[in-house]
Amino acid sequence: MAEKRVHETRARSIVKGISWRTVATLTTMFLVLIFTGKIYLAAGIGAFEVVSKLLIYYVHERAWNKITWGRI
Repeated sequence: MAEKRVHETRARSIVKGISWRTVATLTTMFLVLIFTGKIYLAAGIGAFEVVSKLLIYYVHERAWNKITWGRI
């Protein structure tokens, strides 16, 4: 029986990245707001964080897609 190859499309990786960054950025913004009480600071940090970490996540996800270790 032939081995079935599993991979994710770039679109799926992008949507996963966006959904995760939304949750993570809102968490960061909430924590900054709690610690500082400054909503504009929380929004600024959140805006910077979402762009930088989304790009980093995408590269990380695509790199892991090339690794076959642990796949069945």
